[in-house]
Amino acid sequence: MLVATLFIAATTLLAKALGTDALGPPLHPLQISHGRFLFAFLAIAATVLALRPRLIRPDLKTHIGRTLCGWGGISLMFAAVAFIPLADATAISFLNPVFGMLLAIPLLGERVGPWRWLAAGIALAGMIVLMRPTPESFQPAALLALAAAALMGLELIFIKRLSNREGPLQILFVNNALGLLIASVAVLFVWAAPTPAQWGALVALGLAMACAQACFIHAMRRAEASFVTPFSYLTLVFAGLYDLIIFDVIPDAISLTGAAIIISGAALLAWREARFKRRPRADRTGPPPPP
Repeated sequence: MLVATLFIAATTLLAKALGTDALGPPLHPLQISHGRFLFAFLAIAATVLALRPRLIRPDLKTHIGRTLCGWGGISLMFAAVAFIPLADATAISFLNPVFGMLLAIPLLGERVGPWRWLAAGIALAGMIVLMRPTPESFQPAALLALAAAALMGLELIFIKRLSNREGPLQILFVNNALGLLIASVAVLFVWAAPTPAQWGALVALGLAMACAQACFIHAMRRAEASFVTPFSYLTLVFAGLYDLIIFDVIPDAISLTGAAIIISGAALLAWREARFKRRPRADRTGPPPPP
């Protein structure tokens, strides 16, 4: 999971470099997400060919819903990191389990107790802090990260349905294949020729995401979600370090406070989910998978 968080933070760093003028003329977020799906799919397809896992008939309807949410969420996140610090965007992304919990009430008929409501309230309070809701300091781009977290929360609903039916490698393969198809259509309207440095960053972005997904799956196979979850929050630390080293961005007091509040709420939710996991019909939500 530590390696997964390093790679996840690296994808946001590369997306920021591609969405600004660090490597050439800024690329559109839809083109960046296309590169993410293209090169991640090539890496995962090569893995499938090498391992030849047993594949079953996929639930295409659920896969399409999951992929649309994942593609939309990651595209919005890539747009957000071009304008706000990586640490802020990453912290807001930790709201996606909260959105997943809230959406599970009407969509999955789940019951939410007082502890989970408290965790959601704490995390949402941290989001308000990070949004800086004053006329002088409000960050409109933070709304993009918030929308991304909401879409990724909805994606968790589809993942819950798929995880009980199909193997993880098949889910990754189908997801990235459909994501590449969707992204290839969308990028036609915004395509611009990347510079050689941007091509390299796009390749690195896709490979980093594929590695993050693989590491995440292996971590969840080898340990309890309650043990793995705390390590996933180190994504925020790596994102802050990357932003400091590469872009010379130092998190201010508001960023640190908001991030701490969001992580507190998300950690409380993860702890409560671990308690529920011991019950016969429990919801087994672990840390959200890389989108």
